[in-house]
Amino acid sequence: MFGAVGAAVAVGVAPPAAATMYLGNYGVNIPDRRDFHTWIWSAMTPCEGEDRVLIPDCINVLTIPQPVAKAQYTNANATMVDGRYTMTIDDPFGLRCGNIYYGPTIPTHDVYSWDATTLAGEMVSSFAVGCDGAPGGSLTYPFYLTRM
Repeated sequence: MFGAVGAAVAVGVAPPAAATMYLGNYGVNIPDRRDFHTWIWSAMTPCEGEDRVLIPDCINVLTIPQPVAKAQYTNANATMVDGRYTMTIDDPFGLRCGNIYYGPTIPTHDVYSWDATTLAGEMVSSFAVGCDGAPGGSLTYPFYLTRM
């Protein structure tokens, strides 16, 4: 009898589960983006301030392109607010025009936002000018992360 009561008390006082992304490597799937790359995000360390003090609710992310052609590694901080991470990357090759492999590229300002529990989100990619001199604008892509 005491065992059952003890188990009930333990469940009743358990701390609430925190919505947080585990440190590790993630495959990034952006199915609607016109790009020949796949990406790996290495989220292995918490963010640090200039004084090497840890920043709460923040993960440092190294983005790794596969292949590296017309892409670059990026190091960015993903901060969590209300259960969602947000990370900003300025991509010099973000918008691909014409031939996807050899055509021109246009720089983009990409804002990634995703749920810390489901690992699903969206990326809003903004650009000052579009392909072939078209006006600037933005494109929104759904994406999801898969822990590797």
